Amino acid sequence: MEKIDNLDKQILEIISQNARIPFKDVAAECGVSRAAIHQRVQRLIDLGVIVGSGYHVNPKSLGYRTCTYVGIRLEKGSMYKKVVEELQKIPEIVECHFTTGSYTMMTKLYACDNEHLMDLLNNKIQEIPGVVSTETLISLDQSIKTEIPIRLDK
Repeated sequence: MEKIDNLDKQILEIISQNARIPFKDVAAECGVSRAAIHQRVQRLIDLGVIVGSGYHVNPKSLGYRTCTYVGIRLEKGSMYKKVVEELQKIPEIVECHFTTGSYTMMTKLYACDNEHLMDLLNNKIQEIPGVVSTETLISLDQSIKTEIPIRLDK
């Protein structure tokens, strides 16, 4: 991966706090031209450093009141890719990780209520071939949501 310098890190710090900030404001804060900011941001996108942008929608505003983490145990770890293909068909699942420890996989999903959650677990996730068991952890409150810190010294 190409080296990221301190200007890149400064830009990342600013736009990770406010993705809608105009490039002219980023340029002013960094002491460079708006064109330089535009070129740097495009380069960071091309390098895969910046992997997305957009708006975050509050799930509760759409009726999804329950945030849940589901640990999934598989028959064999090698079944992971096939199971992921099936999990991708469940729109309420917003994250999936291949993990170490007690679970083969950990997913994050949103449900409208307990009945919806039970349907997702019993009739969708647990019906996927290779899924041996699940453990459900309901999030009562999200206390922290932030981006990874940008370290200028590294």
